[in-house]
Amino acid sequence: MARIRKPKPSAKLATSHINSAPPKWLICVYIRLSKEDTRNISRQVKNEQQLKSESIKNQKSILTSWIEDYFEPGTYEIVGFFEDDGLTGTDDTREDFMRMIGTIERGEGNCVVVKTLSRAFRNYSDQGYYLEEYFPSRNVRFISTMDSFVDTYTDSEAIYNLDVPMYGVLNDRFAATTSRAVRRTFDDKRSKGNFIGAFPPYGFLKDPENKNHLILDPDTAPIKVQMKDWLLHEGMSLGGVARRLNAMGIPNPTKYKRQKGWKYCNPHVEDNDGLWCSTTVRNVIFSLMNLGHMVQGRQKVVSYKIHDKVAVPEDDWFIVENTHEATFTQEDYEALCALFERDTRTANNSGTVHKFAGLLKCGKCKKAMHRSHAKNHTYFKCGTRKNKSTEACNVKSIRQDKLEQAVLGAIQGQIKLVESLAAIVDKINEAPEVDNSSKRLEKMLTDKGRELQRIRSVYDSLYGDWKLGEISETEYRRMRDRYSVEMSQMEAAIENIKEELKSLGDGVTTENPLFKEFLQYRNITELNRSVLVSLIDVIYVYENNEITIKFQFEDELLRVMEFIEQNNGGRKTA
Repeated sequence: MARIRKPKPSAKLATSHINSAPPKWLICVYIRLSKEDTRNISRQVKNEQQLKSESIKNQKSILTSWIEDYFEPGTYEIVGFFEDDGLTGTDDTREDFMRMIGTIERGEGNCVVVKTLSRAFRNYSDQGYYLEEYFPSRNVRFISTMDSFVDTYTDSEAIYNLDVPMYGVLNDRFAATTSRAVRRTFDDKRSKGNFIGAFPPYGFLKDPENKNHLILDPDTAPIKVQMKDWLLHEGMSLGGVARRLNAMGIPNPTKYKRQKGWKYCNPHVEDNDGLWCSTTVRNVIFSLMNLGHMVQGRQKVVSYKIHDKVAVPEDDWFIVENTHEATFTQEDYEALCALFERDTRTANNSGTVHKFAGLLKCGKCKKAMHRSHAKNHTYFKCGTRKNKSTEACNVKSIRQDKLEQAVLGAIQGQIKLVESLAAIVDKINEAPEVDNSSKRLEKMLTDKGRELQRIRSVYDSLYGDWKLGEISETEYRRMRDRYSVEMSQMEAAIENIKEELKSLGDGVTTENPLFKEFLQYRNITELNRSVLVSLIDVIYVYENNEITIKFQFEDELLRVMEFIEQNNGGRKTA
Protein backbone atom coordinates (compact mmCIF):
# COMPACT_ATOMS: atom_id res chain seq x y z
CA MET A 1 0.00 0.00 0.00
CA ALA A 2 1.41 3.38 -1.02
CA ARG A 3 2.40 5.57 1.90
CA ILE A 4 0.22 8.65 2.30
CA ARG A 5 2.41 11.57 3.19
CA LYS A 6 1.03 14.25 5.43
CA PRO A 7 1.19 17.60 3.62
CA LYS A 8 3.52 19.97 5.39
CA PRO A 9 1.54 22.88 6.80
CA SER A 10 2.45 26.29 5.51
CA ALA A 11 3.72 28.98 7.84
CA LYS A 12 0.36 30.72 7.61
CA LEU A 13 -1.50 27.52 8.53
CA ALA A 14 0.83 26.79 11.43
CA THR A 15 0.27 30.22 12.92
CA SER A 16 -3.50 30.03 12.38
CA HIS A 17 -3.72 26.84 14.43
CA ILE A 18 -4.43 27.34 18.16
CA ASN A 19 -1.25 25.61 19.27
CA SER A 20 1.69 23.99 17.59
CA ALA A 21 1.90 20.22 17.39
CA PRO A 22 2.24 18.52 20.79
CA PRO A 23 5.20 16.26 21.57
CA LYS A 24 3.04 13.24 20.68
CA TRP A 25 -0.47 12.70 19.33
CA LEU A 26 -2.52 10.59 21.76
CA ILE A 27 -5.03 9.05 19.36
CA CYS A 28 -8.53 7.88 20.30
CA VAL A 29 -9.96 5.68 17.53
CA TYR A 30 -13.76 5.77 17.54
CA ILE A 31 -15.68 2.93 15.86
CA ARG A 32 -19.44 2.59 15.63
CA LEU A 33 -21.23 -0.46 14.26
CA SER A 34 -24.63 0.92 13.31
CA LYS A 35 -27.91 -0.99 13.32
CA GLU A 36 -27.96 -0.78 9.52
CA ASP A 37 -24.53 -2.43 9.44
CA THR A 38 -25.76 -5.16 11.76
CA ARG A 39 -28.74 -5.92 9.53
CA ASN A 40 -26.63 -5.94 6.36
CA ILE A 41 -23.84 -8.13 7.71
CA SER A 42 -26.27 -10.55 9.37
CA ARG A 43 -27.29 -11.78 5.93
CA GLN A 44 -23.84 -13.35 5.57
CA VAL A 45 -22.90 -14.02 9.22
CA LYS A 46 -25.17 -16.23 11.30
CA ASN A 47 -23.53 -15.95 14.70
CA GLU A 48 -24.31 -12.61 16.39
CA GLN A 49 -21.03 -12.44 18.35
CA GLN A 50 -19.09 -13.31 15.20
CA LEU A 51 -21.03 -10.58 13.38
CA LYS A 52 -19.91 -7.97 15.86
CA SER A 53 -16.30 -9.11 16.13
CA GLU A 54 -15.80 -9.34 12.36
CA SER A 55 -17.13 -5.85 11.68
CA ILE A 56 -15.26 -4.24 14.57
CA LYS A 57 -12.09 -6.12 13.59
CA ASN A 58 -12.34 -4.85 10.01
CA GLN A 59 -12.79 -1.23 11.08
CA LYS A 60 -9.89 -1.52 13.54
CA SER A 61 -7.65 -2.98 10.85
CA ILE A 62 -8.51 -0.31 8.27
CA LEU A 63 -8.05 2.60 10.68
CA THR A 64 -4.87 1.19 12.24
CA SER A 65 -3.28 0.79 8.79
CA TRP A 66 -4.38 4.29 7.80
CA ILE A 67 -2.85 5.80 10.97
CA GLU A 68 0.43 3.97 10.39
CA ASP A 69 0.64 5.38 6.88
CA TYR A 70 -0.52 8.89 7.73
CA PHE A 71 1.53 9.66 10.84
CA GLU A 72 5.30 9.72 11.11
CA PRO A 73 6.68 6.95 13.32
CA GLY A 74 7.20 8.06 16.92
CA THR A 75 4.83 11.01 16.65
CA TYR A 76 1.73 9.23 17.86
CA GLU A 77 0.31 6.63 20.23
CA ILE A 78 -3.06 4.92 19.96
CA VAL A 79 -4.39 5.24 23.51
CA GLY A 80 -7.60 3.31 22.90
CA PHE A 81 -10.25 1.95 20.59
CA PHE A 82 -13.74 3.10 21.55
CA GLU A 83 -16.49 0.90 20.14
CA ASP A 84 -20.29 1.32 20.18
CA ASP A 85 -22.13 -1.67 18.79
CA GLY A 86 -25.57 -1.38 17.15
CA LEU A 87 -26.23 2.19 18.28
CA THR A 88 -27.49 5.10 16.23
CA GLY A 89 -25.20 8.09 15.88
CA THR A 90 -27.97 10.32 17.25
CA ASP A 91 -27.82 8.59 20.62
CA ASP A 92 -26.08 10.95 23.04
CA THR A 93 -25.71 8.18 25.64
CA ARG A 94 -23.38 6.00 23.55
CA GLU A 95 -21.27 4.36 26.22
CA ASP A 96 -17.90 4.27 24.49
CA PHE A 97 -18.33 7.67 22.83
CA MET A 98 -18.82 9.16 26.29
CA ARG A 99 -15.88 7.11 27.59
CA MET A 100 -13.76 8.67 24.84
CA ILE A 101 -14.92 12.14 25.90
CA GLY A 102 -13.86 11.26 29.45
CA THR A 103 -10.42 10.30 28.15
CA ILE A 104 -10.14 13.70 26.47
CA GLU A 105 -11.34 15.52 29.59
CA ARG A 106 -8.61 13.82 31.64
CA GLY A 107 -5.95 14.98 29.17
CA GLU A 108 -5.21 11.38 28.11
CA GLY A 109 -6.21 11.96 24.47
CA ASN A 110 -5.70 14.87 22.07
CA CYS A 111 -6.62 13.38 18.69
CA VAL A 112 -9.78 11.62 17.45
CA VAL A 113 -9.76 9.46 14.33
CA VAL A 114 -12.98 8.13 12.73
CA LYS A 115 -13.79 6.37 9.49
CA THR A 116 -16.44 8.90 8.38
CA LEU A 117 -18.28 11.85 9.88
CA SER A 118 -21.43 9.73 10.12
CA ARG A 119 -19.64 7.25 12.43
CA ALA A 120 -19.20 9.99 15.01
CA PHE A 121 -22.31 12.08 14.32
CA ARG A 122 -25.74 11.54 12.80
CA ASN A 123 -27.02 14.73 14.34
CA TYR A 124 -26.21 17.95 12.49
CA SER A 125 -26.27 20.08 15.63
CA ASP A 126 -23.94 17.67 17.49
CA GLN A 127 -21.50 17.67 14.58
CA GLY A 128 -21.37 21.46 14.65
CA TYR A 129 -20.89 21.53 18.43
CA TYR A 130 -18.01 19.05 18.57
CA LEU A 131 -16.18 20.24 15.42
CA GLU A 132 -16.61 23.97 15.93
CA GLU A 133 -16.62 24.29 19.73
CA TYR A 134 -15.73 21.27 21.84
CA PHE A 135 -12.64 19.92 20.04
CA PRO A 136 -11.07 23.34 19.18
CA SER A 137 -11.52 24.64 22.73
CA ARG A 138 -9.55 21.64 24.05
CA ASN A 139 -6.89 21.62 21.31
CA VAL A 140 -8.12 18.22 20.12
CA ARG A 141 -7.25 17.20 16.58
CA PHE A 142 -10.12 15.59 14.66
CA ILE A 143 -9.61 13.41 11.57
CA SER A 144 -12.24 11.85 9.34
CA THR A 145 -10.51 9.53 6.87
CA MET A 146 -13.24 9.06 4.24
CA ASP A 147 -16.15 10.90 2.59
CA SER A 148 -15.21 14.52 3.20
CA PHE A 149 -11.60 14.24 4.42
CA VAL A 150 -11.04 16.39 7.50
CA ASP A 151 -7.86 17.00 9.51
CA THR A 152 -8.29 19.98 11.80
CA TYR A 153 -4.53 20.19 12.44
CA THR A 154 -3.34 20.41 8.83
CA ASP A 155 -6.32 22.54 7.85
CA SER A 156 -8.23 24.10 10.72
CA GLU A 157 -10.66 25.70 8.25
CA ALA A 158 -11.67 22.35 6.70
CA ILE A 159 -14.69 22.05 8.97
CA TYR A 160 -16.12 25.21 7.36
CA ASN A 161 -15.87 23.88 3.83
CA LEU A 162 -19.25 23.50 2.17
CA ASP A 163 -19.08 19.70 1.90
CA VAL A 164 -18.68 19.16 5.69
CA PRO A 165 -21.97 20.78 6.76
CA MET A 166 -23.63 19.24 3.69
CA TYR A 167 -22.55 15.78 4.84
CA GLY A 168 -23.85 16.70 8.30
CA VAL A 169 -27.26 17.64 6.93
CA LEU A 170 -27.42 14.51 4.73
CA ASN A 171 -26.46 12.30 7.66
CA ASP A 172 -29.04 14.02 9.86
CA ARG A 173 -31.81 13.54 7.25
CA PHE A 174 -30.74 9.94 6.71
CA ALA A 175 -31.08 9.32 10.45
CA ALA A 176 -34.56 10.89 10.45
CA THR A 177 -35.71 8.82 7.47
CA THR A 178 -34.26 5.65 8.94
CA SER A 179 -35.92 6.38 12.28
CA ARG A 180 -39.34 6.71 10.62
CA ALA A 181 -38.84 3.52 8.62
CA VAL A 182 -37.72 1.57 11.68
CA ARG A 183 -40.67 2.91 13.70
CA ARG A 184 -43.11 1.79 11.00
CA THR A 185 -41.51 -1.64 10.91
CA PHE A 186 -41.65 -1.98 14.69
CA ASP A 187 -45.28 -0.83 14.80
CA ASP A 188 -46.19 -3.39 12.15
CA LYS A 189 -44.55 -6.16 14.21
CA ARG A 190 -46.24 -4.93 17.39
CA SER A 191 -49.65 -4.95 15.69
CA LYS A 192 -49.10 -8.60 14.77
CA GLY A 193 -48.19 -9.58 18.33
CA ASN A 194 -44.49 -10.13 17.63
CA PHE A 195 -42.29 -9.40 20.65
CA ILE A 196 -39.61 -6.86 19.67
CA GLY A 197 -38.12 -5.96 23.05
CA ALA A 198 -34.45 -6.44 23.82
CA PHE A 199 -35.28 -8.32 27.04
CA PRO A 200 -38.34 -10.45 27.83
CA PRO A 201 -40.60 -9.45 30.75
CA TYR A 202 -40.07 -11.13 34.12
CA GLY A 203 -41.42 -14.68 33.98
CA PHE A 204 -40.78 -15.14 30.25
CA LEU A 205 -37.97 -16.07 27.87
CA LYS A 206 -37.52 -15.58 24.16
CA ASP A 207 -38.33 -18.74 22.25
CA PRO A 208 -35.03 -20.20 20.92
CA GLU A 209 -36.87 -21.11 17.71
CA ASN A 210 -38.43 -17.66 17.26
CA LYS A 211 -37.06 -14.59 19.03
CA ASN A 212 -40.37 -12.74 18.48
CA HIS A 213 -42.30 -15.34 20.49
CA LEU A 214 -42.30 -15.69 24.29
CA ILE A 215 -42.29 -18.85 26.39
CA LEU A 216 -42.57 -19.25 30.16
CA ASP A 217 -39.32 -19.01 32.10
CA PRO A 218 -39.10 -22.21 34.20
CA ASP A 219 -37.10 -20.32 36.85
CA THR A 220 -39.32 -17.26 37.38
CA ALA A 221 -42.83 -18.16 36.18
CA PRO A 222 -43.41 -20.38 39.27
CA ILE A 223 -42.33 -17.43 41.45
CA LYS A 224 -45.09 -15.28 39.93
CA VAL A 225 -47.64 -18.01 40.59
CA GLN A 226 -46.46 -18.16 44.22
CA MET A 227 -46.78 -14.37 44.51
CA LYS A 228 -50.34 -14.59 43.17
CA ASP A 229 -51.24 -17.28 45.73
CA TRP A 230 -49.80 -15.25 48.60
CA LEU A 231 -51.94 -12.29 47.59
CA LEU A 232 -55.16 -14.18 46.92
CA HIS A 233 -55.11 -16.98 49.46
CA GLU A 234 -52.90 -15.81 52.30
CA GLY A 235 -54.13 -12.22 52.38
CA MET A 236 -50.65 -10.75 52.04
CA SER A 237 -50.11 -7.15 50.99
CA LEU A 238 -47.86 -6.11 48.12
CA GLY A 239 -45.26 -4.99 50.65
CA GLY A 240 -45.60 -8.29 52.51
CA VAL A 241 -44.92 -10.21 49.29
CA ALA A 242 -41.87 -8.04 48.62
CA ARG A 243 -40.49 -8.69 52.11
CA ARG A 244 -41.00 -12.43 51.79
CA LEU A 245 -39.25 -12.55 48.42
CA ASN A 246 -36.31 -10.58 49.84
CA ALA A 247 -36.14 -12.88 52.86
CA MET A 248 -35.98 -15.87 50.51
CA GLY A 249 -33.10 -14.26 48.60
CA ILE A 250 -35.00 -14.11 45.31
CA PRO A 251 -33.50 -11.35 43.08
CA ASN A 252 -35.77 -8.68 41.65
CA PRO A 253 -36.24 -8.47 37.84
CA THR A 254 -33.32 -6.08 37.31
CA LYS A 255 -30.86 -8.18 39.26
CA TYR A 256 -32.17 -11.36 37.62
CA LYS A 257 -31.40 -9.95 34.16
CA ARG A 258 -27.87 -9.10 35.24
CA GLN A 259 -27.39 -12.57 36.76
CA LYS A 260 -28.44 -14.12 33.46
CA GLY A 261 -25.60 -12.23 31.80
CA TRP A 262 -27.89 -10.04 29.72
CA LYS A 263 -26.48 -6.61 28.83
CA TYR A 264 -29.38 -4.90 30.58
CA CYS A 265 -28.94 -1.25 31.43
CA ASN A 266 -31.06 1.77 32.27
CA PRO A 267 -30.25 5.12 33.91
CA HIS A 268 -30.85 3.70 37.40
CA VAL A 269 -29.48 0.18 37.03
CA GLU A 270 -26.37 0.87 39.08
CA ASP A 271 -28.51 2.19 41.95
CA ASN A 272 -30.70 -0.93 41.99
CA ASP A 273 -29.99 -2.98 45.11
CA GLY A 274 -31.59 -6.16 43.75
CA LEU A 275 -34.42 -6.08 46.32
CA TRP A 276 -38.14 -6.23 45.68
CA CYS A 277 -40.53 -3.42 46.61
CA SER A 278 -44.32 -3.18 46.47
CA THR A 279 -44.23 -1.24 43.18
CA THR A 280 -42.15 -3.96 41.50
CA VAL A 281 -44.51 -6.66 42.80
CA ARG A 282 -47.52 -4.73 41.45
CA ASN A 283 -45.93 -4.23 38.03
CA VAL A 284 -45.03 -7.91 37.72
CA ILE A 285 -48.39 -9.26 38.93
CA PHE A 286 -50.78 -6.91 37.14
CA SER A 287 -49.28 -7.11 33.66
CA LEU A 288 -51.68 -8.34 30.97
CA MET A 289 -48.75 -10.37 29.68
CA ASN A 290 -49.62 -12.85 32.45
CA LEU A 291 -52.89 -13.64 30.60
CA GLY A 292 -51.02 -14.56 27.42
CA HIS A 293 -51.63 -11.17 25.77
CA MET A 294 -48.81 -9.20 24.15
CA VAL A 295 -48.61 -5.62 25.43
CA GLN A 296 -46.10 -3.27 23.79
CA GLY A 297 -45.63 0.39 22.93
CA ARG A 298 -46.24 1.70 26.44
CA GLN A 299 -43.35 4.15 25.99
CA LYS A 300 -41.74 5.96 23.10
CA VAL A 301 -38.72 8.18 22.54
CA VAL A 302 -39.37 11.90 22.10
CA SER A 303 -37.69 11.99 18.65
CA TYR A 304 -34.81 10.50 16.70
CA LYS A 305 -32.58 13.19 18.27
CA ILE A 306 -33.97 13.11 21.81
CA HIS A 307 -33.86 9.57 23.18
CA ASP A 308 -35.67 10.30 26.44
CA LYS A 309 -38.70 8.03 26.86
CA VAL A 310 -42.19 9.28 27.59
CA ALA A 311 -45.34 7.37 28.56
CA VAL A 312 -47.90 6.57 25.85
CA PRO A 313 -51.67 6.76 26.62
CA GLU A 314 -53.14 3.31 27.24
CA ASP A 315 -55.49 3.68 24.24
CA ASP A 316 -52.42 3.81 21.98
CA TRP A 317 -50.74 0.66 23.32
CA PHE A 318 -50.36 -2.35 21.06
CA ILE A 319 -52.32 -5.19 22.72
CA VAL A 320 -52.69 -8.51 20.89
CA GLU A 321 -54.49 -11.33 22.69
CA ASN A 322 -53.42 -14.95 23.07
CA THR A 323 -49.90 -14.71 21.66
CA HIS A 324 -48.18 -16.91 24.24
CA GLU A 325 -48.83 -19.24 27.18
CA ALA A 326 -50.57 -17.56 30.12
CA THR A 327 -49.16 -17.49 33.64
CA PHE A 328 -52.52 -16.90 35.40
CA THR A 329 -56.11 -17.85 34.61
CA GLN A 330 -58.54 -15.10 33.71
CA GLU A 331 -60.44 -15.79 36.95
CA ASP A 332 -57.36 -15.39 39.13
CA TYR A 333 -56.35 -12.20 37.34
CA GLU A 334 -59.80 -10.67 37.78
CA ALA A 335 -59.78 -11.68 41.44
CA LEU A 336 -56.44 -9.92 41.89
CA CYS A 337 -57.76 -6.76 40.22
CA ALA A 338 -60.90 -6.80 42.36
CA LEU A 339 -58.81 -7.34 45.47
CA PHE A 340 -56.63 -4.29 44.91
CA GLU A 341 -59.44 -1.98 43.95
CA ARG A 342 -60.29 -2.06 47.63
CA ASP A 343 -58.64 -0.36 50.58
CA THR A 344 -56.07 -2.96 51.62
CA ARG A 345 -53.94 -1.18 54.16
CA THR A 346 -52.12 -3.43 56.58
CA ALA A 347 -51.98 -3.07 60.33
CA ASN A 348 -48.97 -3.20 62.65
CA ASN A 349 -46.60 -3.82 59.72
CA SER A 350 -47.75 -7.43 59.65
CA GLY A 351 -47.53 -7.69 55.88
CA THR A 352 -51.01 -9.23 55.72
CA VAL A 353 -54.33 -7.62 54.87
CA HIS A 354 -57.23 -8.09 57.28
CA LYS A 355 -59.89 -10.41 55.86
CA PHE A 356 -62.60 -7.69 55.92
CA ALA A 357 -60.40 -4.85 54.62
CA GLY A 358 -62.22 -2.80 52.01
CA LEU A 359 -65.44 -4.82 52.35
CA LEU A 360 -67.21 -3.14 55.31
CA LYS A 361 -69.25 0.05 55.02
CA CYS A 362 -71.69 1.84 57.28
CA GLY A 363 -75.23 1.15 56.10
CA LYS A 364 -76.35 4.72 56.83
CA CYS A 365 -73.55 7.06 55.74
CA LYS A 366 -71.85 4.53 53.40
CA LYS A 367 -68.41 5.35 54.82
CA ALA A 368 -65.78 2.70 55.56
CA MET A 369 -65.79 0.91 58.91
CA HIS A 370 -62.55 1.14 60.92
CA ARG A 371 -61.08 -1.59 63.07
CA SER A 372 -60.28 -1.03 66.74
CA HIS A 373 -59.62 -3.12 69.87
CA ALA A 374 -61.20 -2.98 73.33
CA LYS A 375 -61.61 -5.45 76.20
CA ASN A 376 -59.99 -8.36 74.33
CA HIS A 377 -62.35 -7.94 71.39
CA THR A 378 -62.01 -6.48 67.92
CA TYR A 379 -64.67 -4.03 66.73
CA PHE A 380 -65.50 -2.29 63.47
CA LYS A 381 -66.69 1.28 63.95
CA CYS A 382 -68.27 3.79 61.57
CA GLY A 383 -65.62 6.21 60.28
CA THR A 384 -68.00 9.18 60.27
CA ARG A 385 -69.02 8.64 63.88
CA LYS A 386 -65.43 8.07 64.96
CA ASN A 387 -63.75 10.95 63.10
CA LYS A 388 -66.45 13.65 62.94
CA SER A 389 -69.24 13.43 65.49
CA THR A 390 -71.24 10.83 67.37
CA GLU A 391 -74.32 12.73 66.22
CA ALA A 392 -73.37 12.44 62.55
CA CYS A 393 -74.26 8.74 62.33
CA ASN A 394 -76.22 6.41 64.60
CA VAL A 395 -74.38 3.22 63.58
CA LYS A 396 -71.94 2.55 66.39
CA SER A 397 -69.98 -0.65 65.92
CA ILE A 398 -70.10 -4.39 65.41
CA ARG A 399 -67.94 -6.99 67.11
CA GLN A 400 -65.74 -9.04 64.78
CA ASP A 401 -66.75 -12.48 66.08
CA LYS A 402 -70.46 -11.66 65.65
CA LEU A 403 -69.79 -10.23 62.21
CA GLU A 404 -67.91 -13.37 61.14
CA GLN A 405 -70.68 -15.62 62.42
CA ALA A 406 -73.34 -13.65 60.51
CA VAL A 407 -71.32 -13.45 57.28
CA LEU A 408 -70.42 -17.16 57.36
CA GLY A 409 -74.09 -18.07 57.78
CA ALA A 410 -75.11 -15.78 54.92
CA ILE A 411 -72.46 -17.25 52.61
CA GLN A 412 -73.49 -20.81 53.47
CA GLY A 413 -77.12 -19.87 52.74
CA GLN A 414 -76.18 -18.30 49.42
CA ILE A 415 -74.17 -21.37 48.44
CA LYS A 416 -77.20 -23.62 49.18
CA LEU A 417 -79.37 -21.36 47.02
CA VAL A 418 -76.90 -21.48 44.15
CA GLU A 419 -76.58 -25.26 44.54
CA SER A 420 -80.38 -25.69 44.27
CA LEU A 421 -80.47 -23.39 41.24
CA ALA A 422 -77.76 -25.47 39.57
CA ALA A 423 -79.88 -28.61 40.00
CA ILE A 424 -82.90 -26.86 38.45
CA VAL A 425 -80.83 -25.57 35.53
CA ASP A 426 -79.54 -29.08 34.83
CA LYS A 427 -83.11 -30.41 34.86
CA ILE A 428 -84.28 -27.66 32.46
CA ASN A 429 -81.47 -28.40 30.04
CA GLU A 430 -82.50 -32.07 29.95
CA ALA A 431 -85.91 -31.05 28.54
CA PRO A 432 -86.45 -31.41 24.76
CA GLU A 433 -87.26 -27.72 24.38
CA VAL A 434 -85.65 -24.86 26.30
CA ASP A 435 -86.77 -21.24 26.17
CA ASN A 436 -83.74 -18.92 26.23
CA SER A 437 -85.69 -15.72 25.58
CA SER A 438 -85.90 -12.82 28.02
CA LYS A 439 -89.06 -10.74 28.20
CA ARG A 440 -87.34 -8.38 30.64
CA LEU A 441 -84.41 -7.65 28.31
CA GLU A 442 -86.63 -7.46 25.24
CA LYS A 443 -88.86 -4.89 26.98
CA MET A 444 -85.78 -2.92 28.07
CA LEU A 445 -84.48 -2.97 24.50
CA THR A 446 -87.79 -1.68 23.16
CA ASP A 447 -87.96 1.07 25.79
CA LYS A 448 -84.38 2.17 25.20
CA GLY A 449 -84.97 2.23 21.43
CA ARG A 450 -87.97 4.51 21.85
CA GLU A 451 -86.02 6.79 24.17
CA LEU A 452 -83.14 6.98 21.69
CA GLN A 453 -85.55 7.91 18.90
CA ARG A 454 -87.03 10.67 21.07
CA ILE A 455 -83.60 12.11 21.85
CA ARG A 456 -82.62 12.02 18.17
CA SER A 457 -85.80 13.87 17.20
CA VAL A 458 -85.09 16.62 19.72
CA TYR A 459 -81.43 16.79 18.64
CA ASP A 460 -82.40 17.08 14.95
CA SER A 461 -84.88 19.89 15.67
CA LEU A 462 -82.39 22.04 17.58
CA TYR A 463 -80.74 23.52 14.49
CA GLY A 464 -84.10 24.61 13.06
CA ASP A 465 -85.13 26.17 16.37
CA TRP A 466 -81.90 28.16 16.42
CA LYS A 467 -82.27 29.39 12.86
CA LEU A 468 -85.91 30.36 13.51
CA GLY A 469 -84.78 32.37 16.51
CA GLU A 470 -86.63 30.26 19.07
CA ILE A 471 -83.39 29.59 20.96
CA SER A 472 -80.10 31.49 21.13
CA GLU A 473 -76.85 30.20 19.70
CA THR A 474 -75.54 29.64 23.24
CA GLU A 475 -78.62 27.58 24.13
CA TYR A 476 -78.34 25.68 20.85
CA ARG A 477 -74.72 24.67 21.47
CA ARG A 478 -75.35 23.76 25.11
CA MET A 479 -78.41 21.63 24.29
CA ARG A 480 -76.71 20.05 21.29
CA ASP A 481 -73.76 18.92 23.42
CA ARG A 482 -76.06 17.58 26.14
CA TYR A 483 -78.27 15.59 23.76
CA SER A 484 -75.20 14.31 21.92
CA VAL A 485 -73.90 12.84 25.18
CA GLU A 486 -77.30 11.35 25.97
CA MET A 487 -77.48 9.71 22.54
CA SER A 488 -74.03 8.16 23.00
CA GLN A 489 -74.97 6.81 26.42
CA MET A 490 -78.28 5.40 25.14
CA GLU A 491 -76.59 3.75 22.16
CA ALA A 492 -74.04 2.14 24.51
CA ALA A 493 -76.86 0.89 26.77
CA ILE A 494 -78.67 -0.64 23.78
CA GLU A 495 -75.50 -2.43 22.67
CA ASN A 496 -75.05 -3.84 26.18
CA ILE A 497 -78.64 -5.16 26.22
CA LYS A 498 -78.13 -6.75 22.79
CA GLU A 499 -74.95 -8.44 24.04
CA GLU A 500 -76.82 -9.74 27.09
CA LEU A 501 -79.66 -11.04 24.90
CA LYS A 502 -77.13 -12.75 22.67
CA SER A 503 -75.48 -14.33 25.70
CA LEU A 504 -78.84 -15.46 27.04
CA GLY A 505 -79.63 -16.96 23.66
CA ASP A 506 -76.74 -19.36 24.18
CA GLY A 507 -78.58 -20.72 27.22
CA VAL A 508 -77.67 -21.12 30.88
CA THR A 509 -75.58 -24.02 32.13
CA THR A 510 -73.77 -24.88 35.33
CA GLU A 511 -70.60 -23.57 33.63
CA ASN A 512 -71.93 -20.11 34.44
CA PRO A 513 -69.40 -18.13 36.58
CA LEU A 514 -72.01 -17.85 39.34
CA PHE A 515 -72.07 -21.62 39.85
CA LYS A 516 -68.33 -22.16 39.40
CA GLU A 517 -67.36 -19.48 41.92
CA PHE A 518 -69.86 -20.29 44.70
CA LEU A 519 -69.87 -24.08 44.48
CA GLN A 520 -66.10 -24.34 44.95
CA TYR A 521 -66.77 -23.27 48.57
CA ARG A 522 -69.74 -25.59 49.20
CA ASN A 523 -68.04 -27.14 52.27
CA ILE A 524 -66.90 -23.86 53.85
CA THR A 525 -66.68 -23.81 57.65
CA GLU A 526 -64.57 -20.68 58.26
CA LEU A 527 -63.85 -17.38 56.58
CA ASN A 528 -60.64 -16.22 54.96
CA ARG A 529 -59.66 -13.30 52.74
CA SER A 530 -59.89 -15.29 49.50
CA VAL A 531 -63.48 -16.44 50.15
CA LEU A 532 -64.70 -12.98 51.09
CA VAL A 533 -63.14 -11.23 48.09
CA SER A 534 -64.35 -13.92 45.67
CA LEU A 535 -67.99 -13.97 46.83
CA ILE A 536 -68.77 -10.58 48.37
CA ASP A 537 -68.89 -7.11 46.84
CA VAL A 538 -69.70 -5.13 50.00
CA ILE A 539 -71.10 -5.65 53.51
CA TYR A 540 -73.31 -2.88 54.97
CA VAL A 541 -73.50 -2.64 58.76
CA TYR A 542 -76.56 -1.13 60.48
CA GLU A 543 -77.72 -0.60 64.04
CA ASN A 544 -78.21 -3.54 66.40
CA ASN A 545 -75.60 -5.65 64.57
CA GLU A 546 -77.77 -6.00 61.49
CA ILE A 547 -75.93 -6.48 58.19
CA THR A 548 -76.79 -6.58 54.50
CA ILE A 549 -74.50 -8.38 52.08
CA LYS A 550 -74.21 -7.53 48.41
CA PHE A 551 -72.82 -10.65 46.77
CA GLN A 552 -70.76 -10.85 43.61
CA PHE A 553 -72.42 -12.08 40.37
CA GLU A 554 -75.77 -10.42 41.07
CA ASP A 555 -76.37 -9.95 37.34
CA GLU A 556 -75.65 -13.62 36.72
CA LEU A 557 -78.02 -14.61 39.52
CA LEU A 558 -80.76 -12.49 37.98
CA ARG A 559 -80.13 -14.10 34.60
CA VAL A 560 -80.34 -17.61 36.08
CA MET A 561 -83.54 -16.80 37.99
CA GLU A 562 -85.12 -15.38 34.83
CA PHE A 563 -84.08 -18.44 32.85
CA ILE A 564 -85.71 -20.71 35.43
CA GLU A 565 -88.86 -18.62 35.59
CA GLN A 566 -89.07 -18.49 31.79
CA ASN A 567 -88.95 -22.28 31.66
CA ASN A 568 -91.38 -22.73 34.57
CA GLY A 569 -88.88 -24.59 36.71
CA GLY A 570 -88.14 -27.09 33.97
CA ARG A 571 -91.77 -28.20 33.50
CA LYS A 572 -92.51 -26.39 30.26
CA THR A 573 -94.71 -28.40 27.87
CA ALA A 574 -94.49 -28.50 24.12
